[in-house]
Amino acid sequence: MEGLTMLKVAMLSSWHVHAGDYARQVRERADAEISLVWDENEERGRRWAQELGVPFQPNLSLAVGSPDVEGVICDAPTNMHAEVMIAAADAGKHIFTEKCMALSVAECNAISAAVRKAGVKFCISFPHRTARHNLFAKQVVEDGVIGKVTVLRVRNAHNGAIGNWLPAHFYDAVACGGGAMVDLGAHPMYLTRWLMGAPKAISTAFTSMTGRGVEDNAIATVEFEGGGVAIVETGFMTPASPNALELYGTEGSLLISGPENRVKLSSSKLDMKFEGWLDVTRLPKALPSAIDQWVRGILEDKPIVFGLEDGTQLTELMEAAYISHRESRKVFFPERR
Repeated sequence: MEGLTMLKVAMLSSWHVHAGDYARQVRERADAEISLVWDENEERGRRWAQELGVPFQPNLSLAVGSPDVEGVICDAPTNMHAEVMIAAADAGKHIFTEKCMALSVAECNAISAAVRKAGVKFCISFPHRTARHNLFAKQVVEDGVIGKVTVLRVRNAHNGAIGNWLPAHFYDAVACGGGAMVDLGAHPMYLTRWLMGAPKAISTAFTSMTGRGVEDNAIATVEFEGGGVAIVETGFMTPASPNALELYGTEGSLLISGPENRVKLSSSKLDMKFEGWLDVTRLPKALPSAIDQWVRGILEDKPIVFGLEDGTQLTELMEAAYISHRESRKVFFPERR
């Protein structure tokens, strides 16, 4: 695919709620276009293909093998990710996917092997890692601005269950692999892994307040070798719940919260003329969107920040979180590796 100037993209399912947004992002670009749709639900797929004005292909092998396809966006049910992405890699097609990468580390390893063998580009969507305030948090941790981190708290929640705006299939435990944690909780989970490093153990508390058969209210606590702890909060039960990220260390604290994601820092290591909190307004430049990274990575060999290892690390946390829930116990990661 050397010398490409226009990326032809197949949309592989509209199952995920973000599929429409990814299609919009592709169509708004001058260097990419949607050329085909496949969907595991033929009726839904034909309808979407008609809306997009492109052909529908009901056969996955023929879809990924089409000469009119150079890259694929996988928004199929999470339990189909391995099947879909391995087929795409085997056909030599570049891959973009929504989180989670798969439901098990074993499946992630199979996807990774296929992608590496084919030599294609891979990107997973981790949008919270592109945000300026979260990039600042990463900088604070790496520079030791607040000393040794003792506690990280990350919250990401909405009212999808009580507002009844999530599609019914988002409560399918088989297709999704779970409920709120595996879906919305993916964002605080991958932030936790990025900021705190390799985990030691995880414990969870999941409840179902709307009785849909999967958790709609969930918390996980993750322990790390150095003694630090992360608290991950998510749910589909809160109508007004801005994202929140709090870092507490031996030399200070960082708070990111509110609808505007205001950033406040306090540290004994800073040369501050007063004791208290500093409003931080000079933040790092935001990273390009995941779609932009993927397309430009293919066409211009630009960096793709979120890759196979990142996706596998998220799934490692999620797989252990659901074992903890099912077996009502703390899960230690050496047993999962």
